Amino acid sequence: MTMKLKVKIAGPKVHGVGYRYFLMSNAIDLGLKGFHARNRTGENGPEVTALVEGNEETIADFKKLVETQKPDHSQVSSIVFEDYEGDIMRTSEYAFVCTNIQLNKAIPLLLDMRDNLKEMTGDLKELKGDIKELKGDIKELKGDMKAVRKNTDIIPQIGEDIKAVKANTSEVTEEIKGMREDIQPGYARQMQADVRAIKERLGMQ
Repeated sequence: MTMKLKVKIAGPKVHGVGYRYFLMSNAIDLGLKGFHARNRTGENGPEVTALVEGNEETIADFKKLVETQKPDHSQVSSIVFEDYEGDIMRTSEYAFVCTNIQLNKAIPLLLDMRDNLKEMTGDLKELKGDIKELKGDIKELKGDMKAVRKNTDIIPQIGEDIKAVKANTSEVTEEIKGMREDIQPGYARQMQADVRAIKERLGMQ
């Protein structure tokens, strides 16, 4: 025997938590012939209304499920069951409608993702330019380091040249000292002879 039932689920948090899809999935799992659910605002606030159609056993199973299970993050204040006599959409048709609803919700997100990808592409292009510039800086730095290393290699040679200059300076100093010693005795004797000659001319003894 086919039965129809209206379910009203009210509470502060029954919208935006996937309640309709939770009920639909269980209706499909139980094999209910008809199913439809919608969000509405009742006298006591947010409410989910579901219409179901099936045999007596599946309707009983659905009622038990609604009473004992609910989606995560939902907050339920009351659950009311009423007999229903109107038409009810086939469960498969409602599932198709839900698919379209989800697609419509997804389209803006997909468009945002597309725009974000375009922006990311621009950022990647700029990043590639920065990396290329950095590679150029690294190449220039390597050249500078190579030049510094080359100049560093000259330092030992400069040290050897300084040592050679010092040695030559010492040798020249010794030669000058020797020349001074050679010159001084003769120069002193000449001075003495000149002094004696002057004294003789002046009549000084």
